[in-house]
Amino acid sequence: MMIAGLLLGMVLGLQAQGTDPEYARKLKSLYKGTVPLITPQGLAQEFLSTRMPLILDTRTPNEYAVSHIATAQFVDFGKFNKKVAQDWDPSRPIVVYCTVGYRSERIGEQLKKLGFKDVRNLYGGIFEWVNEGHPIVDATGKATIKVHAYSEDWGKWLLKGQKVYQ
Repeated sequence: MMIAGLLLGMVLGLQAQGTDPEYARKLKSLYKGTVPLITPQGLAQEFLSTRMPLILDTRTPNEYAVSHIATAQFVDFGKFNKKVAQDWDPSRPIVVYCTVGYRSERIGEQLKKLGFKDVRNLYGGIFEWVNEGHPIVDATGKATIKVHAYSEDWGKWLLKGQKVYQ
């Protein structure tokens, strides 16, 4: 647990350059530090690596349909169980994300309990991914700027893209 907290502190220190300071404080209050974090830039660099991580979108079906990271596999937060992960390679790196990183951290915890060793949570979720200018696609695979903003309270942290509430 102390190591997880140390990793959380290191990632939060590294990301502070690009993240809105108030959003960074909000995220720090949400995360338990139980799943190591990866920054959007770190994930973007992994697209170039030889061992591409399995990227899991842990939001709702509606949120995923509006937009998601192009290679992300949908994993419904409300219906996740060990059967969902039974065919995944436990040695493959996994990156989980949701709107801001809270729900994905919960799924990451479950994956770790199932024996997955290299599980990371996308810092700031899809909001931070889009805020940093990384691409997203809609349900048909077409590039989009629309992002499901979850709620108006949370939507204020989406600084780029077009907010969708449905």
